[in-house]
Amino acid sequence: MEKRVVFQNRWLPYLLVAPQLAITLIFFFLPAGQAIYQSVLMQDPFGLSTEFVGLQNFETLLSDPNYVSSFKITMVFSALVAFLGLAISLLLAVCADRVLRGASAYKTFLIVPYAVAPAVFIFNPTLGVLSYVMRMFGIDWNYLVDADQALTLLVIAAVWKQVSYNFIFFLAGLQAIPKSLLEAAAMDGAGPFRRFWTVVFPLLSPTTFFLLVMNIVYAFFDTFAIVDATTMGGPGQDTNILVYKVFVDGFRNMDFGGSAAQSVILMVMVIILTVIQFRFIERRVNY
Repeated sequence: MEKRVVFQNRWLPYLLVAPQLAITLIFFFLPAGQAIYQSVLMQDPFGLSTEFVGLQNFETLLSDPNYVSSFKITMVFSALVAFLGLAISLLLAVCADRVLRGASAYKTFLIVPYAVAPAVFIFNPTLGVLSYVMRMFGIDWNYLVDADQALTLLVIAAVWKQVSYNFIFFLAGLQAIPKSLLEAAAMDGAGPFRRFWTVVFPLLSPTTFFLLVMNIVYAFFDTFAIVDATTMGGPGQDTNILVYKVFVDGFRNMDFGGSAAQSVILMVMVIILTVIQFRFIERRVNY
């Protein structure tokens, strides 16, 4: 029988959710509405004159080769960050779940990177420790002039930040799996690899699905600081992902209408990707 919470005051439930609704309205719906409004306008850099241009800002963007290139870079970057972040964190969670001695210290050590900024300075072409080591092995590391190395650095820094977040959820999911199921599979002759893919991973599918959505949203929206602190979109525009291009065009080039149009496109892209994940991938999730 389903239990229902009964409040003595009919307005108390609304009062409890009011702060969350206010935050969502102020920090999501209002900025999104403002971006949609500005995306159909053309303004001068000082905001003294405004002209309604309809979909002209979107047409200009879609015909701009730099924007198309930024779109492709963002797709590759987001796919790498999501895949590597999930794969590495799942591997670490499986290893941590098997540790018997010093388990608490091991798990704490793996969570620390989430609270510590990515150590990108060790990749500095002139002062970085790893750069010096790579030069000893004949690897000329300089992400300031090499586009592939710049993208690699961004992926490493983004994955570094997200691995600990994923690790916490995967470890909690692993610890919630009944050991009796694994023991039964072992008694049936299933090896460790087969037990993982036939028992553990299906039971982790809700957690994996949630983290997949969160990692894609993270790669699209929450990696601005990493780009700004390392490559600043360079060399050239080879790491100018969409969220950083919105900033550059809006605050440096003073193209407010074009920047707003990019924000709208980015928001629509993430919504479409999320809907696709819930529509097709969630079917394979075992709750």
